[in-house]
Amino acid sequence: MSFSLHSRAVDDIGRRIVDGRLAPGTTVLADQLAIELGVGRSVIREAVRVLQSLGLVTSVKRVGIRVLPESAWNVFDPQVVAWRVTGPGQGAQLRSLTELRTAVEPMAAELAAQHAADEQSAELLGTAARMRTIGRAGDLDAFLELDIHFHSLVLRASGNEMFTAMDGMIAAILRGRTTLGLMPSRPHEEALQWHVDVADAVQGGRQDDARTAMDRIMRRTVSEVEHIWKGVPRPGH
Repeated sequence: MSFSLHSRAVDDIGRRIVDGRLAPGTTVLADQLAIELGVGRSVIREAVRVLQSLGLVTSVKRVGIRVLPESAWNVFDPQVVAWRVTGPGQGAQLRSLTELRTAVEPMAAELAAQHAADEQSAELLGTAARMRTIGRAGDLDAFLELDIHFHSLVLRASGNEMFTAMDGMIAAILRGRTTLGLMPSRPHEEALQWHVDVADAVQGGRQDDARTAMDRIMRRTVSEVEHIWKGVPRPGH
């Protein structure tokens, strides 16, 4: 079985579910999907296993593949995040993840200042310095990869395994922002300095300073993207 065919099937069906083309409660047949996508049933079977692990579908014996409601989805999975942030529900997804980051990452920075190993804090400082150089040069692709690495380092250096497990999800939202054109053409000079401030505070063990600098980064992020979710209702409201 071709991995590319498998990935394409997962991506196609997953996007149909997330953007609502396959509504919750809809039942489809594996044979039908195989014909639509031009792949074999074995490819569909493997794709369905992945989608089941993400909480998007369930297999019902002698009935077919049933689409599950959003409440069943694994909303922390990076693939689900990527589908949601490029779909019609992008406003709600950006809001949820940005609010989550705003709550978690300042605490992660504070913990990193307390627990980071010397090599972690040195790598964080070096990454922040490269971010400033690349950001000033306007190379957004290279900056994105450094930004993802920076925030992943902070999460890992916190010593909290649940924070660490968020790195893929945060990478997905950062990539989504760039894909959607929601990043400035050149990062703000203040934001570049705040990344350096976080790294310097972590290396110096200054917990309050690390938290404050990361909080500034997160609040800048909110100000840059909150227009996307303006007027989008919250679940249950």
